[in-house]
Amino acid sequence: MAIKANRRTAIHLGLLLICSFVFGIFSSVPVLERPDYFEQLPDLEKQVLIAAFFQAAMAVAYVAITVLFYSILKPHSERLVTGFVAFKMIGAGFLFLGIGFLPLLVEISQSAASATHVNEVIFERNVEWLRQGRDFVNHIGMILPWSIGSLILYYCLFINGWVPRWLAVWGIIGSACTLAATLILLANKITVTSPAYLLLNAPTAFCELVLALFLMIRGFHVYEKS
Repeated sequence: MAIKANRRTAIHLGLLLICSFVFGIFSSVPVLERPDYFEQLPDLEKQVLIAAFFQAAMAVAYVAITVLFYSILKPHSERLVTGFVAFKMIGAGFLFLGIGFLPLLVEISQSAASATHVNEVIFERNVEWLRQGRDFVNHIGMILPWSIGSLILYYCLFINGWVPRWLAVWGIIGSACTLAATLILLANKITVTSPAYLLLNAPTAFCELVLALFLMIRGFHVYEKS
């Protein structure tokens, strides 16, 4: 019975990992990184609201992933899994917080359309603060604790042998790279669109996709005894 339950959990985890990856893609708004994004925002209300919806969906998926991994990890690594859940939930909380920035960006930019030149400058400054705030929440407030939680996760998978060691090591290295990218971003040495930032985050993204496929096809290597 425990084997079947863990097999179902592995499949659900794989599906959720893939869904969170897809949701993350659709939650991005590339136009916000362009120099002229302020002028384009009033015409992008639908796109921005869709991005907010997918960010909410991604946050829900992240919480579900954490809960499912918790059910697998707790009987074997209770102390470690407590830290894992704490860091992952903090990251998910920041992700939920970031949802509200997108509608506010559109609302303020639309109000600026009928404002005087002086007020428009003020509106534009407020929008830029909101944009920077969203970047901070999504790329530092969320990813910093999330990558630490991932380090704990892959370490638990490694020591318990639930996935091949090469995959667990890949996850540890990828999470460390993501953590490094976040700290470098925090130090204002790179931007979220720079090649260095994308390259440092690539190992984690590909590792999660491989982990998702592995869990759906093979499941966990070690099962609880019934």
